[in-house]
Amino acid sequence: MKPPIAHKKPEILETHGHQRIDNYFWMRDRENPEVIDYLNQENAYLKDQLKHTEAFQDKLFEELKGRIKEDDQSVPYFKSGYFWYARFEKGAEYPIYCRKPESLDNAEEVILDVNVLAEGKSYYNVGATSTSPNQNILAFAADEVGRRIYTIFFKNLETGKILSESIPNVTGNLAWAADNQTIFYSKQDPETLRADKIFKHQLGTPNENDLLIFEEKDEEFSCHVVKTKSEEYLFIHSESTISSEIRFLKADSPDSEFQLLQARIPHLEYAADHYGDHFWIRTNDNAQNFKVVKAPIAAPGKENWEDVIPHRPTVLLEDFDLFSSFLVTQERSNGLVQILIKPWDGSEGHQLEFDDETYTAWISTNPEFNTEILRFGYNSLVSPSSVFDYHMSLKTRILLKQQEVVGGYDQSLYNSARIWAKANDGVMVPISLVYKEELFHPDGNNPLLLYAYGSYGFSMEAYFSSSRLSLLDRGFVFAIAHIRGGEDMGRHWYEDGKMLKKKNTFTDFIACAEHLISEKYTSTPHLYAMGGSAGGLLMGAVMNLRPDLFHGLIASVPFVDVVSTMLDESIPLTTGEFQEWGNPKDKEYYDYMLSYSPYDNVEAKNYPNLLVTSGLHDSQVQYWEPTKWVAKLRELKTDQNLLLLHTNMEAGHGGASGRFNALKELAMEYTFLFHLENLLSKES
Repeated sequence: MKPPIAHKKPEILETHGHQRIDNYFWMRDRENPEVIDYLNQENAYLKDQLKHTEAFQDKLFEELKGRIKEDDQSVPYFKSGYFWYARFEKGAEYPIYCRKPESLDNAEEVILDVNVLAEGKSYYNVGATSTSPNQNILAFAADEVGRRIYTIFFKNLETGKILSESIPNVTGNLAWAADNQTIFYSKQDPETLRADKIFKHQLGTPNENDLLIFEEKDEEFSCHVVKTKSEEYLFIHSESTISSEIRFLKADSPDSEFQLLQARIPHLEYAADHYGDHFWIRTNDNAQNFKVVKAPIAAPGKENWEDVIPHRPTVLLEDFDLFSSFLVTQERSNGLVQILIKPWDGSEGHQLEFDDETYTAWISTNPEFNTEILRFGYNSLVSPSSVFDYHMSLKTRILLKQQEVVGGYDQSLYNSARIWAKANDGVMVPISLVYKEELFHPDGNNPLLLYAYGSYGFSMEAYFSSSRLSLLDRGFVFAIAHIRGGEDMGRHWYEDGKMLKKKNTFTDFIACAEHLISEKYTSTPHLYAMGGSAGGLLMGAVMNLRPDLFHGLIASVPFVDVVSTMLDESIPLTTGEFQEWGNPKDKEYYDYMLSYSPYDNVEAKNYPNLLVTSGLHDSQVQYWEPTKWVAKLRELKTDQNLLLLHTNMEAGHGGASGRFNALKELAMEYTFLFHLENLLSKES
C-alpha cells in the first residue's frame, strides 16, 4: 500500500508581521469527513506496513498480559471504620472497589464494580470516588469518551442502588461537606476545558439549581476543591504554573463563605493541610526548593508564616504528611528521593534507607492521624513495586505487598545503574538504565531505548515495569534521561528547562544519547527514543536537530504544533501554560518557540523511522497536531524509512481504557522497535 497523501490547502497564518503557511490547517475540523477519512487511511496504512508482524503482536500482547496477576488486589487501608481496597478479577479490564467494616476478617462489601458500568462501552474510566462522611453514599465520576469530561453519579451503599440524580459535564473533582448532603465540585469551560468554577450541590435537588460558589476568571489559573486530611476543612485551590491561592471553609459549615488563606502573588506557590490550630504549608516563599511553614488558622496570611523546615538549596522538598506525633517529608537530593521522619517532641529525626543505586520512593496512603505507622511505596528499575508499613518509633518496616510478576522474575539477572552525561553548557545530566546482564555486551551493539519527558517540573522516576521485561529479555537496554525541564535535580532543573531555556531539554537529551554511544552502551544503528505528550515534543525537536542520531523514534500523543497551539486560546490548556512555554503574542517568545516547534521546522531531509500515536478525543494534545505533523513529514522527508501514524478513534490522551486494552498499543510500539532491530525473524 502506498502511504496516504493529504491534500494541501494553504492557510496563511500571520503574527508579528511574520507569515507561516500551514498546508494542513484544515485538519483541525474533526467533523469534516475528509479528516476522518485521512485518519482511517493512516490507520489502514500502518496496519498494512505491520501486517507481517500481526502474529507477533498477538503473541507479545499475550506475553505482556501474562505477566500481570489477573486476580490482583491493592493493599487495604483503614479509614472511617472501614478497610478500603480495589481488586481485579481474572479476565476483567476494570477494578472492583470494595470495603470491609472494622476488620479484614469481616464480609466484603462491593461498593462499585466498574466492569458492570463499562459493559458494552468502548471506553470507560472512573475518576474520583468519595463516600459521604457517614459512609452511606458513594459519589463517583465517570468518563465514557476519553476527553476527561465526567458525569458525577451517586450510589446508595445501604440499598446498592445508583440514584437517579447526576451532574454531567464536570471535571470529576469533588469533595463532601460534613453534613452528608452537600458536595462541592469543579466544572470546566466547555470549549477550553479549563476548570474555572466551583459549585455546591445538595443531594435530592436538581443539578440545575446548584450554586456557583467560586469562579476563577484569570485564564492562566484553574481551580479544584479538596478536603484536608483532618476532614475538618475544605479548600478551593486556584493554581497557575507559577502561582497559588487557597480559600478555606469549615467542612461542617457548608453554607458559610470560603475565606482566603493567602492571596495570589506572582511566583508564590503553596499547598496546605490542616492539623490542630494551624495550617501546614509547603511553599516556595523565598525558597526555590520549597520549605514547610505553619500558619495560625485565625490569621493564616503570609506575614504569619513560621518556618518548620527551612529552605535548603540542595534539597527539593516535594511533599509532606502529618501525623499526631510525626511530620513526614518526601525530599529529593542529588536526584534521589528520601523520606524523613521528624518527631513533634523535638527529638532527633531520621530517614529511611534504600539499597538500589537508582530508585523511587513515595509517601503512600496515610489517612489516619493517630498512628505511628507510615505507609510508603518503593520500587526501582529492577525491584518490583512494593508497599511497606513503617513503625516510626521502632524504626521497623513490614513488606505488605510486592508486585507479582506472573511466570516468575529473578531480580539477580538484571542490572541497573546511574551514569552522568555532560550537557553542552557543562551541566551533568543523570541517566538511569537497566539491562539483562547475560545479554549486555559493552561493544556498542546493544539495542537501546532512551526515554524522557522533561517538562512541567515532572521528575521522571526510575520505576519498575513488568512490560519492560519484554524489551530487556530481547537484549534491549532501557535508559531514562533525567533532563532539564523536570525537577529531578531540584527546582532549578525545572527553571532551566522551560520558557526561554526550553532548548536545554532537547540538547540535554541529545547529550545523553551521545554519551550512551560513546560509552558503548549502544550505537546509532541500534539507538531508539521514546516520549509522550510534552515528551513527544521532545521527540520532534531532537529529530529535527539530530535526525542522524537515532534509528527510530516513538512519539505518543505528541505536542508538536507549539506556535499555533499557544496562539489559540480556545484550545484546552493553552492559557494555563503561558508560564511553561511563554506567550507567543510576545514576539520574543514567538521567535523562540518558532525556532524549535517540531511542525514548523520539518525540512526536506532524511529522518529516522517514526511511529506516532494519537487519540481522536484527546483533550490535552489535540489529534490534529500529530496528524498534521505526519502529513508534513510525508510531504517533505527524503528517506524511505517507516513513517506510521496510529490514531485511536475511541480514546483520548491516556489511550485505551482498561488494564489490558492499553497493552495492545504497547505491543504495537514494542513490535515496531523489534521490527527495526530485525529481531522478529529470530523468533519466527
